[in-house]
Amino acid sequence: MASTPAKRALPSKESSLFRELLNLYETRQLKKGQKTADQILKKFPEHGETLCMKGLILTHMGKREEGLELVKKGVRLDLTSHIVWHVFGLIQKGEKNYEEALKSYTQALRFDKENMNILRDAAHLQTQLRFYDGLVDTRFLLLKLRPNLRQNWIGLALAYHLNGNFGEAKTVLEQYERSLKNVPDHDPEQSDLLLYHVRILEDMGDLAEALTLLGINEKSKAIVDQVTVMETRARLLSKQGQGADAEQAWRALIQCNPDNSSYYYGFFSSKNLELDADRPKTLHLLRDLSVQNPRTVTPRRLELMVAAAEDFKPLASTYILRGLKKGIPSLFVDLKPLYDDAQKRTIIEELVDGYRRALEGGCLPDESADDVMTTPDSDVPTTYLWTLYFLAQHFSHIGQHTRALSLLSLAIAHTPTLPELHTLRGRVLKRLGDLRGASIAVNEARLLDGQDRFLNTKSAKYKLRAGLIEEANETFGLFTKKDAVSPGADLEEMQSLLYLTEEGNAHRLQGKLHHALKKYHAVRKIFEEFEDDQFDFHGYSLRKFTINIYLNLLSWEDRLWSHPAYTHSAISASQIYVKLFDNPSLAKDVLSTGLTAEEEKKAKKKAKRAQQKQEEQKKAAATSTNEDKGLDLAPLKDEDPDGTKLLTSPEPLERAWKLLSPLLRLPIRDIDLWTSIYDVAVRRGKYIQAIRALNYAKVLDADHPELHVRYLHFRKTYESVPSPCPAPAGAVVSDALNALFPGEMSSETYNAQYLQQHTTNASAVLGAARGLQILGSPRDEVEGVLYGTLNPEVDLPLKIALDVWSFLKDINSSRADEFRLACDKKFELSTVFKTPDELADVMHTQKQNTSILIKTQEVDG
Repeated sequence: MASTPAKRALPSKESSLFRELLNLYETRQLKKGQKTADQILKKFPEHGETLCMKGLILTHMGKREEGLELVKKGVRLDLTSHIVWHVFGLIQKGEKNYEEALKSYTQALRFDKENMNILRDAAHLQTQLRFYDGLVDTRFLLLKLRPNLRQNWIGLALAYHLNGNFGEAKTVLEQYERSLKNVPDHDPEQSDLLLYHVRILEDMGDLAEALTLLGINEKSKAIVDQVTVMETRARLLSKQGQGADAEQAWRALIQCNPDNSSYYYGFFSSKNLELDADRPKTLHLLRDLSVQNPRTVTPRRLELMVAAAEDFKPLASTYILRGLKKGIPSLFVDLKPLYDDAQKRTIIEELVDGYRRALEGGCLPDESADDVMTTPDSDVPTTYLWTLYFLAQHFSHIGQHTRALSLLSLAIAHTPTLPELHTLRGRVLKRLGDLRGASIAVNEARLLDGQDRFLNTKSAKYKLRAGLIEEANETFGLFTKKDAVSPGADLEEMQSLLYLTEEGNAHRLQGKLHHALKKYHAVRKIFEEFEDDQFDFHGYSLRKFTINIYLNLLSWEDRLWSHPAYTHSAISASQIYVKLFDNPSLAKDVLSTGLTAEEEKKAKKKAKRAQQKQEEQKKAAATSTNEDKGLDLAPLKDEDPDGTKLLTSPEPLERAWKLLSPLLRLPIRDIDLWTSIYDVAVRRGKYIQAIRALNYAKVLDADHPELHVRYLHFRKTYESVPSPCPAPAGAVVSDALNALFPGEMSSETYNAQYLQQHTTNASAVLGAARGLQILGSPRDEVEGVLYGTLNPEVDLPLKIALDVWSFLKDINSSRADEFRLACDKKFELSTVFKTPDELADVMHTQKQNTSILIKTQEVDG
C-alpha cells in the first residue's frame, strides 16, 4: 500500500477528528461537522481534505460560494487525494454540471480504484450522459468488488444491454438467476427481472428461447403480470410466424380487453391480412369479433376504416346514429381520420344531413336500416341537437365555415346552455380570422360552468390568441394559487407548456419580442428539468427492480427534446434572434415603442409588489428549521424579469444555436425546424451545417417555398464570401450548389421558373416574391408578384394573406394598406385586417349582440 503523502498525514488526534468529521457529514450533523473541521484547520490550515469537507458542509448549509472556494482550494492543495476529487464531483453534480462531475469522479478513481460510492456515482453519471462504453467497465468493476449485491448483477446486464451487447447481458442474467435461492412466490421484483430476460432474448432475435422462458415462468407463476405475459407471447408468436398460435394469443387478448385497437392489428397481422388489400376477409373477421364482444365499439370503428365505399354506408349509418343518440361529443373527432377518403366524407355528410331533415320533422332515424326511417321518439330533441353539433364540426372541417356558423346558431337557439356549442363557435370564428369574436364565444362557454378547468383554460388560451394578455392572466388566475406572485408565475412553476407557448406567441404578435423570448426560454428551462429528473432513477430503478419501465424511461428521455412545445419554442425564439442579428437596431425599436407613462408606472408597481412577495417567500424558506439545504442549486434571482437582456444579447446567434442544438440529433420531420437551423448556421458561417439542414428539408418537401427562399439566400451568401471555404469543406459546398442549380442556371431564372410552376399556390408566390427581394429586384416588381396572390385563380388562405401583408410591411411597401383593405374585403368575417378603431367598433357590436342574447335567454327562462 502506498504511504500517505506528508502534507495529507495528520497526527493521531487530528486523524481521529477527521474520521469523526466524515461520520458527522454522513449523519448530516452539519454544525458539529463544521466545528470539527475548524478544530483540524486551526492546526493544519492547508489540509486539503479537511478544507474540502468543510466546503462541502458549508454548501449543504446554504453557503455555496464560500463552500465552493474552500473545495477548490482543497483540490489545489492535494491533487492526489480521492476525497477532494469526490467532494468536488459532488458539488458539480449538485450544480447539474454532469460532464465536469464525471471528470472529477474519474480523477478520484485514479487514486482509489475500488471505492464503491465513487464507482456507483460514476455509473449514474455515465448513464445520464449516455457514455455506455465506460458504464460497462464501471458496472463490471462494481460486480467484481461486490458480487453478493443483486443490483450489481442487474446493473451490469443493463449496461451491456444499453451498449448494444445483448449476448453479454443475457449471460450475466443467466449467471445471476442460477445463483438465486429461496425466491418467494409471486415476487414482483423477480417477475420484472424475468420479463426483462425475455425482453433481452427478443431484442437478440432468439424468439424460440424467449417463448420457452416465458412459458416456464408463466406455469410456475413466477411472473405475476399476466396481461404483459399475454401481450409478450402474442408478439413473439407473430414475429416467429406461428400463425395459428399467434391468432389464438391475440384472440385471448381481445377477449381480455376488446377496447384495445392494437390487439386487433396484431390479430390481423398474425393472419397475414393487410387492411387495404384484404378488405372482405378483414370485414368478415371484424363482424365476428363484434358479435363476440357486443358491448365494445372498437371493431365497429375499425370496420369503417376498412370498408370500401360500397360497404361503408350501412356501417356508418349504424355507428354514427348510435353516437348521436347517446350524445357523444367526441363523435366527430373519432370519425375525422375517415375524411382522408373523399367518398367516405361525402357519405357521412349525406347521412347526417338526412338525419337532420328527419329530426326537424319530429322523427328519429332507425339504426337498423340503411335509409332514414320516420319513427317518433321522445329522444328527438337531444339527438337533433347533437346532429347539428356534428354537422357544424363537419362543415367547418371542410372549409364551409359560414354554413357551420348557421348550424351553430340553430343549435344555440335550441339549447343555449351547452358549453360545447359555444366552444365550437369560437373555433369556427378563429378559423375565419375573428380572434376577438372567438375569445368572446369561448368565454361564454366558460361562464356556463365556472367550475370547469378545461373551459377556463380554453377561454384563457383564446384570449391570448386574440392579444388580450391581461384578461387571459386574470382568467388563468381563477384556478391558480391565490398566494402566488402572479397567475403566470404559478403556471410557470407548474410547468404549463400551453401557457408559456401561447403567451410567448401573443407577445411576439404584438411585437414585444423581449417578453416572447422570456417565455420561450422558460420552456427550455422546463425541459432541462425534465432531463435532470431522470438522474434519481438511475439508482432507484436498480434498487426497486423496476427494470423494464426504467428502460422505457431512458428511451423517452432520448426523444424528450422532440416534444412539439419545445420544438415550437426553439424555432420561434431562433427566428427572433435571426431578426435581431440581421437588424441590430430592432432591439432598440422594440424597447422604445413600449408602454405609455401611465402603463409603465402601473407595470413597475406590479413588478415591485411581485418582488416583495418573492422576498417574503425567500425569508420564510430561510427560517426553515432544517439546516441541510442540500447540494442542488437554489433558485437564482431572476435578473431579467422582462426579457430585456435576452433581447439585447450581444450574441443572438449563439443563443439561438443553444436552443436548436438539442434537436439536431433527432429525426424531426418539421421543415420549419431545418430552415431555422439553416438560418442560424449560415449566419454563423457554418456552411456544412447549413447544407446539411437544407438536405434534410429537401427530403421532407423539395418544392417547399421556405426551402426555395433558402436556396437563393445560400447561393447569394456563399458567392459574396470574401474567401471561399478551404478544402475539403469548400468542395462539399460547391457540389451542393451545383446540385441545387444545375447547368449554371442563374438565380433569377431559377426563381422565375419556380413562380411559373406554382402560379396558383399563394405560399409559393410569396416565396418567389421573397426570392426577388433577396436578389435585389426593384420593390415594385416584388409588389407586383405579391399582388398576384389576390388573383381569382390563386387559392389564398387567411394565414398566407397575413404573411403577405407582413412581408409588404417589412419591405416598407406603400401598397401594404391597399393589400390590407383588399384582404379585409375578401375575408368578410375576419377581423385581423381591421384597424384598431374598426376592431373596436366590431367588438362593441358583438358585445351588444351578446347582451341582447343573454337578456332574451333570461326572459325565455
